[in-house]
Amino acid sequence: MLILFDNGTPAPLRHVLEGHAVVEAIERGWDRLVNGELIAAAEAAGFDLLITTDKNIRYQQNLTGRRIAFLVLGNQQWPVLRRHVERVVVAVNAATPGSYVEVDVPFQ
Repeated sequence: MLILFDNGTPAPLRHVLEGHAVVEAIERGWDRLVNGELIAAAEAAGFDLLITTDKNIRYQQNLTGRRIAFLVLGNQQWPVLRRHVERVVVAVNAATPGSYVEVDVPFQ
């Protein structure tokens, strides 16, 4: 699966997503794109999944009919998130075109 990390997604997460190709938005020069533009660019480039920390994306963007899947992280702090990476891995592996899932991560 080809995965795009939005700006707030912690980079160390890429190391636990074995078997997947991960690209950070900044690596493509997409770090300045707003959500609608980023989603369009990601779909055009063939990305399968966008991982973001933007909990409002589903309210700000029309996600209906999208080919790309969305995974929203409930906490972007790596020291906290790394204790819950198994939840993220399960959600990534279950992602299907157009799906949307939020991975709840406690703040402690």
